[in-house]
Amino acid sequence: MISDITEAPPREGAIDSAIHRTQDWRDVQADARVVVARWTDATLLEPREVSHPGHDDLHCIALTLRGANVRFVSRDRVLCDGRVPAGMIQITAPGTPVRVTFQSAYDVLHLFVPQSVLARCYEARFGHPHDGPIVLDDPRPFGDPAVERLAQALALAHANDASVSHMFCESVTTAIVARLVAQHFSQAMMTGPLPSRQLSPLPQWRLRRAIEFIDAHLSRPLTLEEIARSVGLTRMYFAAQFRRATGVRPQEFVQRRRVELAQEILRREQCSVLDVAMHCGFRSQAHFTTVFKRFVGRPPLVWRNSASASAV
Repeated sequence: MISDITEAPPREGAIDSAIHRTQDWRDVQADARVVVARWTDATLLEPREVSHPGHDDLHCIALTLRGANVRFVSRDRVLCDGRVPAGMIQITAPGTPVRVTFQSAYDVLHLFVPQSVLARCYEARFGHPHDGPIVLDDPRPFGDPAVERLAQALALAHANDASVSHMFCESVTTAIVARLVAQHFSQAMMTGPLPSRQLSPLPQWRLRRAIEFIDAHLSRPLTLEEIARSVGLTRMYFAAQFRRATGVRPQEFVQRRRVELAQEILRREQCSVLDVAMHCGFRSQAHFTTVFKRFVGRPPLVWRNSASASAV
């Protein structure tokens, strides 16, 4: 869908269901498809500064349709301060705060991309699902002639017909996202990620806080969103950083901690396997036995008998 982000009044005859207007920069509602917004002002008279704290689960792809003088800051890092030519691309990962000062007239398309679309594009390109959430984490502006032409086609269609069909919009935006995903991962596969493209691991203080939160709530169901919120991060960004710091996904880490707690209880207490399973947050004895055997190599009762024999 296309949103026309502008302070001008709605054009006469515009179809409201096809054009959604908002006064706030990059402020859109998440959708299962790519949402496209056009942020434009052809008669800017004085500098305009806008900012956004970053979306929880959406990547934002900015496509510059006309050259403009801008100062762009991402996570307090100045990425550009001066003339940005038409055709430049900038990708903002989820949870990344940004602010921009426009110092001249501007025309920018923003593509807000959900994780499901990134995953489909990755699997279509490489033939298998991506392991974990996809994070395009290089915020530096760059150019790509093919993406530029696709963006121009989308903008032209929108200019000629504000009710441009969802089918056309979805086809073009999917092509853009697919190309950017392929470029991002193909470069990493051929040359390895550049240092500036690498997602930093979770800082030690956040890692300790996450583990403390996990250990304090092992007896009940735990969601990734809860753990991420406990350290002040979005779900996707936390998952990627946590895996970079520990080598495992958060869900796998939680299961490992549950099994370790179960081992402690089995070793020192003579309660039933079902009671241990419930105490350690497993949804059933069968599920507990399956996970325990995967990590330990033996079912809980067999392991307890062996541990008791070894202690004698």
